[in-house]
Amino acid sequence: MARIAIVTGGTRGIGAAISTALNKAGYKVAATYHGNDKAAQAFTAKTGVPAFKFDVGDFDACVKGVAEIEQKLGPIDVLVNNAGIIRDAVLHKMTLEQWNEVLHTNLNSVFNMTRQVIEGMRERGFGRIISISSINGQAGQAGQTNYSAAKAGILGFTRALALESASKGVTVNAITPGYTDTDMVRAVAPEILAKIVAKIPVKRLGKPEDIARMAVFLAADEAGFTTGATFTVNGGQYLT
Repeated sequence: MARIAIVTGGTRGIGAAISTALNKAGYKVAATYHGNDKAAQAFTAKTGVPAFKFDVGDFDACVKGVAEIEQKLGPIDVLVNNAGIIRDAVLHKMTLEQWNEVLHTNLNSVFNMTRQVIEGMRERGFGRIISISSINGQAGQAGQTNYSAAKAGILGFTRALALESASKGVTVNAITPGYTDTDMVRAVAPEILAKIVAKIPVKRLGKPEDIARMAVFLAADEAGFTTGATFTVNGGQYLT
């Protein structure tokens, strides 16, 4: 029987690539999204992967959303916490709203969604939690104290939950993408983007599919001895 997977923020960018790759690998995938109905509809039409609209930063919305997904697809075996936004500003000009919005979507969502599935995974003796952090959660980035803090928080969450869950057949890992060719990165001014690419040893942006390959590996039944780890997929830009 096919494993059931949820990918948050799964209809665009890296999330869409992960949803697509898992679907091709034989998983039954549910992609969540919050804002862009047109993109979600186009994604489902192209891939056949159903999209479910709710705010993963809202705990009660996650309770209802995951319950709906499980009712339609079955108990969740794999969760990919991918949803993320940016609200960039240097700290001395950052508003409380900019701080809270990023923590709400990028970090609170990881707790909100994982909390819905972790008990069932433990009871069934199998689960895969994969959270998408960022190179900027490791190295930091000027103008992104909110984003870097949220993405670094994911790494601590991953390690702690991995220790709690290892004996129950549930693995918990993080992926830290480098600069990847998505709408978020394309919005950067061309002259700044050129400087970013110049600092990447492989001399190109990552592709969403580069991240998706790692997610498929970590989701596999055969990846049961890999837990509590952070996998850098950044073209050699930041080495750990």
